[in-house]
Amino acid sequence: MPFRFGLVALAFAVGMVVAWGSTARVNAQDDQAWQEKYETLVYEAENGEKLNYRWYMPEVPEGTEVPIILFLHGAGERGDDNQRTLVHAAKDLVSPLVQERQACAVLIPQCPEGKRWVEVPWSDDQHETPSEPSGPMRLVVEVVKQYVENEPIDERRIYVTGLSMGGFGTWDLLARYPEYIAAAIPVCGGGDSREEVVKRFADTPIWVFHGGADNVVKPERSRAMVEALKAVGGEPKYTEYPGVGHDSWTQTYSNGDLYDWLFAQRLPE
Repeated sequence: MPFRFGLVALAFAVGMVVAWGSTARVNAQDDQAWQEKYETLVYEAENGEKLNYRWYMPEVPEGTEVPIILFLHGAGERGDDNQRTLVHAAKDLVSPLVQERQACAVLIPQCPEGKRWVEVPWSDDQHETPSEPSGPMRLVVEVVKQYVENEPIDERRIYVTGLSMGGFGTWDLLARYPEYIAAAIPVCGGGDSREEVVKRFADTPIWVFHGGADNVVKPERSRAMVEALKAVGGEPKYTEYPGVGHDSWTQTYSNGDLYDWLFAQRLPE
């Protein structure tokens, strides 16, 4: 009996290893398939500064314009490998969840190590918008303009979203370029909540997300922006996940209702 039990246990263990190996291969193939949808590119400005980014352009009939989603990653994805940026949200943005609702272009820039989308502290209770955009953000804007000018992009449907450091970046872009942004989705970020600032984008459709138990970026940062916008006549949507920590992005970017809302937004003619 012990011998027979040992054979059964061995067979079970071998089966588990084989199954795990098969699953790992399938997952690797799946990762390769969706990642290859993105082009791996580098933008070089006139002054020689460079910005790594990923670009996805759907196949659409000639003459068809598509929206563009600018996604700003968090601090952990900074670097120069043009790969870490695919860790969060990138898969969702080229998946049927999004693309079958609305074919859209996706731009994912990579902030260099040691830099920020907006040069402000993340742990403070408040900050004021710097007089100039950060170096990486300036390059991001140049890349967006380049694609809007040279690709069939619907200028009335430029969408901006980002998580954590990218959430701060999303608020920063709203403060600087409200006339170009059709809608924004700041996730666990923070912005300049002064009245004179939020007035600039009070009419922009915004859906804010934050985890109620976030101890990296306080949920009060998002709450303050929502209340400030409401005080000047804005109508932002706000979702706070009770008991959720800093990772409020996983369930946000996998939410089909979010994209139904997003693609319904456009700038007036």
